[in-house]
Amino acid sequence: MMGRREQPDSSGHFGLYGGRYIPETLFGASEELAQAYGALKGDESFKAELASALREFAGRPTPLFHATRLSERVGASVYLKREDLCHTGAHKINNAVGQILVARWLKKERVVAETGAGQHGVAVATVCARFGIPCVVYMGRRDMERQAQNVARMRLLGADVRPVASGDATLKEATSEAIRDWVTNVESTYYLLGSAVGMHPYPAMVRDFQRVIGDETIAQIMEAEGRLPDLVVACVGGGSNAIGMFAPFLEREERTRLVGVEAGGSGRDGGRHAASLTKGFPGVLHGAFQYLLQDDDGQILETHSISAGLDYPGVGPEHAYLKDAGLVEYTTVSDDEALSAFRALASLEGILPALESAHALAYVLKRVSEAGLIVVNLSGRGDKDLEIVADLAA
Repeated sequence: MMGRREQPDSSGHFGLYGGRYIPETLFGASEELAQAYGALKGDESFKAELASALREFAGRPTPLFHATRLSERVGASVYLKREDLCHTGAHKINNAVGQILVARWLKKERVVAETGAGQHGVAVATVCARFGIPCVVYMGRRDMERQAQNVARMRLLGADVRPVASGDATLKEATSEAIRDWVTNVESTYYLLGSAVGMHPYPAMVRDFQRVIGDETIAQIMEAEGRLPDLVVACVGGGSNAIGMFAPFLEREERTRLVGVEAGGSGRDGGRHAASLTKGFPGVLHGAFQYLLQDDDGQILETHSISAGLDYPGVGPEHAYLKDAGLVEYTTVSDDEALSAFRALASLEGILPALESAHALAYVLKRVSEAGLIVVNLSGRGDKDLEIVADLAA
């Protein structure tokens, strides 16, 4: 088995997963991006510009907050990595800042992106406004309806938000439309992909831009507690916040238990879920070999989650590798459990988590006293989900 520090290989594979399953028209752009990123990630001036932008524009480092009242409820010491306090309200800005610097280096004239819950779309619109680059954000019509606040934010920031009505009108269809746009305008356009999915080099590039989460967490927990946590938990849709948190821990000699929590929806057995790793099997989607929710004929199944950001039928190829290798555990949390966790954090700590992040919190709340020292990645804030929560409470 390939060592962790060598992932991915030169063809973009994490073990069996990843790679480039793309039309010939995209090979040139994909290779151009791979070569550019390969050069830039070791370039000291690029790293300095990225660090400056993350500090002065994105608001890093984010705090590691000791949630004392939540800890009392759980029966263990729980810390929250406060990515909800990043500029734009989620971890998505880390990757958007990194990739917009790559796009500028490549001298691209416009940016296209996809978004589900809208947080990535807001982050892309934000960095494009910051650097004066026009952007188009594709978003499923269903997601636009349940995340109207983020649609308004993107448009105020100058983005052209285009609804996608095909299929189940969520993140999968939005991603497909963004890729079609990129294929059509490949010479002038940069595709700013939001999660650790898709063709090489995106899964590794997004991981690298998000690993600031885990790097900061290790330094902060060592300062606060003098040791690494027993358990680290993050939600998993496409998987960017989770892989950003997990990657530095996977490189340590000390073993920390890592758990990724997928969207169990209204029940895995009933079919209304988005649990690709725990209920799917391998196939190809959006340019990469990964775990998918598909039928016996290879047709992609419709998904469901209370959280738009987890409502995707696939997952990043590195997560697929980590599952098979037994390096990370993956499980599910239902809509009802996530909603209960949302309310618990609000009442106990005065923090409104994104419904995506509430899945990770729900896992911890269900497993009282399982570990002595726990870190939960609070990947985003819950302002965007208030209408959903209010409707369900009515």
